[in-house]
This record gives sequence, structure tokens and C-alpha cells, in this order.
Amino acid sequence: MSLLSQTLPLLAALSLGLLAGALLAEDQLLVPYWRTLPADTFYALHPTFGPLLFRFYAPLTAAAPTAAVLAMLQALVFGGPFGLRTALAVAAALLALSLLAIYAVFFRAANDAFARHAVPAADLPEALSRWAAWHRARVYVVILAFALSLGALAA
Repeated sequence: MSLLSQTLPLLAALSLGLLAGALLAEDQLLVPYWRTLPADTFYALHPTFGPLLFRFYAPLTAAAPTAAVLAMLQALVFGGPFGLRTALAVAAALLALSLLAIYAVFFRAANDAFARHAVPAADLPEALSRWAAWHRARVYVVILAFALSLGALAA
């Protein structure tokens, strides 16, 4: 396979790997810290850090699925007969797209509720626990998508 035909699969793997690393860092560093904060401190910090995190994660969350879909389309259109490389690219792209669905189904509303201080202080630990569980699922999804994209790149 030529270097040019490897560009999109490489971009997919790089962007998914970067997103996986960033989400894993958030999972292991930020989420546990947020869960230790009293509600008043969490809500005091959120107006500063919420928008910063969004500006950091939004481009990564958009770029990774886009690159994975482009790599999938390249494999489907120019990859010859449907084989392992194409199957791995399709699976990686579908998982990457599911990250957008997870955001739409859960994170958009949850993050908005935190921004509006709509979760009462007594309910904040449970809300952060639910947020952490959804986030952990997202970490697993993106790591699997990354692994599949590496497989597609190597196949």
C-alpha cells in the first residue's frame, strides 16, 4: 500500500489515539478530583474549567470520528475487495461515530445541567458518579476504536 493511501488511516489512528489518551487522562485525573469536591467548590470552578475543557475536547471529539469515517470511505471505495482492512476501518469508524451519539444522548444535557447549577448539592455525588460511568464507557469505546484503526493501518 502506498504512502498516500495510508494517509487517512494514519490520521484516523493518530486522532483516535490522541482522543483516547486525552479521555483516559480525564478519567484518571480530573474525574476523581471533581468527585472529591464539595458542591460549592465544584460549581465555583465549573464556569472557568467547563468552557476550557469543551474547547479542548470538542475539536478532538470532532476530528477523530471525521478521520475514521474518511479512512473507512477510502477503504470501501478504493480498498478493493472487502477484507480485513476494510472491516477494521468500518468497525473503527462506527465506534468513533458512537462517541458523538454518546455525547448527544448523555453528555450534552449533563454538562449543561452542571453549567446551570441545576443539580442540587445533595444530588451532585450521584450525578458525578453517573457522569463518570458514562465517561468510562466512552474511554473504552475510543480505546477499542483506536486499536481497530491500528489494525486497519497494519492489515
